[in-house]
Amino acid sequence: MPEFDAKKVTEIHHQLHNHLPSESALRIKALESLLIDKGLVNSQTIDRWVEAYTDVIGPKRGASVVARAWCDQEYKQRLLQNAPAAIDEFGYLGKATGHLKVVENTDRIHNLVVCTLCSCYPFSILGIAPAWYKAAAYRSRAIRDPRGVLAEFGVDIDDDTEVRVWDSTAELRYLVLPQRPTGSDNLDQNALAALVTRNSMIGTDRNLGETS
Repeated sequence: MPEFDAKKVTEIHHQLHNHLPSESALRIKALESLLIDKGLVNSQTIDRWVEAYTDVIGPKRGASVVARAWCDQEYKQRLLQNAPAAIDEFGYLGKATGHLKVVENTDRIHNLVVCTLCSCYPFSILGIAPAWYKAAAYRSRAIRDPRGVLAEFGVDIDDDTEVRVWDSTAELRYLVLPQRPTGSDNLDQNALAALVTRNSMIGTDRNLGETS
């Protein structure tokens, strides 16, 4: 009969439960399944709405804010000094952006946003938070090894560039103002907004590329 290893069993139990969805996620899934079973909603419709808010509606709002800051220095200063008021000029102000601070990337400063406690995120201008932003690995390693995390996103920061990590909370959330790409002087605000990525406004994307 194999020997019972209580420590090993405890470790396996812990690993299994670490991979289970949170209680709130399970409740949402149960509610979704119930509504689908009753024919009140369509699963494909839900998926399309989630995709829209994740990749289109939310990030486009943030991108429009960034593009205006690139084009209008007075607006940029208002954004850096009082982000909620500046964002409200677009009508985008919401609960998640009522206490927002914008931090600017420069040649010698790169900003990275994380929420070590849970997943606080300015969803009214960035849409639904990506899964990796909510993952425990990102939340812990972004603080301990920000350069290593950035490298995994394809962002190599040289030793002369300072990496600043900002920890979002329910009371204070952050948005990164990325640098305007070189060679984009002739682009209008809409074209500039198309260059802005969601990840660049979190800080896991830095070089938005050069335009001809």
